[in-house]
Amino acid sequence: MRIPSRMAAVQLTGHGGYEKLVYGESVPIPAIGSGEVLIRVFAAGVNNTDVNTRIGWYSSTATAGTAEAGAEMSAAPADGDWTGGGLSFPRIQGADVCGEIVAVGDGVAKNRIGERVIVQSCLRSLTVGDFTPWLGSERDGAFAQFVAAPAADTYRIDSDLSDAELAAVPCAFATAENLIARGRVASGERVLVTGASGNVGIAAVQLARRRGAEVIAIAAQGKWDEMTAAGASRCVDRGADLAGTLGSGSVDVVIDVVGGPQWPELLEVLKVRGRCCVSGAIAGPIVQLDLRRLYLKDLTIHGCTSQDPQVFPDLVSYLERGEIRPLVARVLPLKDIAEAQQEFMSKSHVGKIVLLPPPLADSGA
Repeated sequence: MRIPSRMAAVQLTGHGGYEKLVYGESVPIPAIGSGEVLIRVFAAGVNNTDVNTRIGWYSSTATAGTAEAGAEMSAAPADGDWTGGGLSFPRIQGADVCGEIVAVGDGVAKNRIGERVIVQSCLRSLTVGDFTPWLGSERDGAFAQFVAAPAADTYRIDSDLSDAELAAVPCAFATAENLIARGRVASGERVLVTGASGNVGIAAVQLARRRGAEVIAIAAQGKWDEMTAAGASRCVDRGADLAGTLGSGSVDVVIDVVGGPQWPELLEVLKVRGRCCVSGAIAGPIVQLDLRRLYLKDLTIHGCTSQDPQVFPDLVSYLERGEIRPLVARVLPLKDIAEAQQEFMSKSHVGKIVLLPPPLADSGA
């Protein structure tokens, strides 16, 4: 195919409201360097991190949950990205991509052109010291017709799943698999998943069940059918008294992406030597911790962002064997990103909201 010099893309022009998401059709095509590939984007998923970064929620000055933080942030924070080091603008966000390799840089085999691929959002090949950049954060991402990515983080995928379904995988499912791997979830264990109807949560339900665990899902009652279909053995309503409902010391592992005021209850329901794995705080990042509960029960708490080496290759193999199935709630054109994020923040859906870039002007496809 002939690669154009310009493309359609959404650029984040600063921290703030939806007005900071600027759609244009004359954005320069990303250049690819040695060891990189250029991917034509077929579909890109919407994630919490897109919203968190836009509103500056990662800043140390943000104390509310993500739903309230946009109104709370009165000025653009200098530390509004997840690294705390500040983000350069404009930035093309989008951590999830399914697409096709259309060009390769030096050192990449030419026969990779034409591969259908997904990209590991956590760009492990670019790790320097303790820092690993993420697609759509430290470098431009998939809310565009084309994206450049390290070849080593770009995985060929052989699957009957649609482009939209595959675009629902990289960020949410890899985050969930990393949480479950860190928690050493084993067959027969009881696993409690908070925020189970969200993208990471429902992925965690599937992935924990895949390992033979008994999964308890915390979600609104209207979403329990989807939780059961994903593999949950039991569902608990949001805000329920967890110790009263499940019993103190009844759970081996907690997978938490919610945080907030209910967080102390998670430690209460953990067994002695239980594990709590955390990768989110949509209900609020500031929580209460009774240190006595932590040390007297020999609990382990894992914070999880950078992903372990085997996480993404394992996910690709699960997909190709049909062992997991991502859910897609809605598909929208890329230009409607503000509507997509508004629906995402309503939390009324189950499954991923996916954006589709427009067809290339000269290809009709």
